[in-house]
Amino acid sequence: MSWTAVLALCAAAYALKAAGAFASSRGGTLASGRLDVLVVPVIAGLIAVQTFGADKALVVDERAAALLVAAVLIWRRTPLLIVALAAAGTAALLG
Repeated sequence: MSWTAVLALCAAAYALKAAGAFASSRGGTLASGRLDVLVVPVIAGLIAVQTFGADKALVVDERAAALLVAAVLIWRRTPLLIVALAAAGTAALLG
């Protein structure tokens, strides 16, 4: 990948973030309420795809155990750094 492509991707990501911030500031409470409803399913879908997907197949491996550990620790209101370290450690030990 060339530096030009990296810089173009950085500029596009920054423009998308700026457009989202601009749209949410101008949309009022109705638009921000819709964004709040949309964010959680999108993030949950991304987590599911990254955890259980591999080469167009459904896979249950050490990533699922790490996700389970992270979910339990989040449910117990553990600090985020501890959650990330425990999940990474679980995946590393099982992988």
